[in-house]
Amino acid sequence: MSSNETPRGPVDSSRIPRYAGPATFARLPRLDEVAAADVAVVGVPFDSGVSYRPGARFGGNAIREASRLLRPYNPAQDASPFALAQVADGGDIAVNPFNINEAVETIEAAADDLLGTGARLMTLGGDHTIALPLLRSVARKHGPVALLHFDAHLDTWDTYFGAEYTHGTPFRRAVEEGVLDTSALSHVGTRGPLYGKQDLTDDEKMGFGIVTSADVYRRGADEVADQLRQRIGDRPLYISIDIDCLDPAHAPGTGTPEAGGMTSRELLEILRGLASCNLVSADVVEVAPAYDHAEITSVAASHTAYELTTIMSRQIAEARAK
Repeated sequence: MSSNETPRGPVDSSRIPRYAGPATFARLPRLDEVAAADVAVVGVPFDSGVSYRPGARFGGNAIREASRLLRPYNPAQDASPFALAQVADGGDIAVNPFNINEAVETIEAAADDLLGTGARLMTLGGDHTIALPLLRSVARKHGPVALLHFDAHLDTWDTYFGAEYTHGTPFRRAVEEGVLDTSALSHVGTRGPLYGKQDLTDDEKMGFGIVTSADVYRRGADEVADQLRQRIGDRPLYISIDIDCLDPAHAPGTGTPEAGGMTSRELLEILRGLASCNLVSADVVEVAPAYDHAEITSVAASHTAYELTTIMSRQIAEARAK
C-alpha cells in the first residue's frame, strides 16, 4: 500500500451488528477485497502434529469469531492499527491433514507467496508444528530471526514416535536448519514437568534463554519486557505464542494445559512492552475450542493477535513516514 492510500478498515459496528456478517478477523476486509495488504491475517487449520488433545484445527475460526468484539482504536498502544496500515484476512491455508511433511511444505510455500507481496504475517493456528515452515519462510526474507516463544513447554524436543515434525519439535528443527538467530532466543511462560533435566541442558545449548511463568509473577511484566527487549535488540523478530502459556483459568481451550501459567493481562502487558521491537511476523497457536468455555481462550487469543497486529501496523506506518 502506498503512503497516500487510505486503508480499508473493519465493518462499522454502529451500523451493522457485530454478530452479523462474515467472521473475518476483527471484521476486516478479505485479502481479495483490497489492492494489497501490509499485514495478512491467515489461518492454518492443522493439528495432525499434536501429542495429546486434538482440535486446534478449529482454532483460527474460533479466534475470528471472538475477534468480532475488537474495536479499531487500541488505547494501550495509543494507535488505530487498521488506519495505520492495511490489514486484511487472507483466509486459510488448506493443508493435508493426513501427511505432516506435505502439510509443512504447503504452509511454507503459501507463506512465501504472502511474504512475497510485501505483507507481514499474523498467523492463527493450528498446532505449533506450523511455526517451523513459517520461520523458514520469514528467514528466507529476513535472514535468521530472533525468536520469542511464549509457551508452557520448550518445544525443542527431538521427536515423538520417530516423527521429525510435531508440535513439540519445531524450534529444535529451526535451530538445526539455521533459520533462527541463536544469540536472541527466549522462551516465556514455561512451567510444569519435563522428561528430564537433559531437556533444559539441550535447550540451553541451542541458545534459548528461559523466563518461566513464575519469573513473570515474581518480577512483573515490565521488567520481563525490558529484559526481552535487551536480548532482542534491533534484530528482525518473530513472536510465536502458544496459548497454553496462559494458565488454564485463562485458556482452558488448548491441547496440553499446565497449571501455574501467566494471566492474560500479563501476556498482553509483556507484548505491549515489546512495541519498539522489529516485529516481522507472528503466530498464535494451539487454541482448541472444543475444550473452551464461554470463548475464554478464543477471546484471549484474539486480543493477543490484536496487540501483535498493532505493533506491526505502527512500525509499518513509522517506516513510511521516514
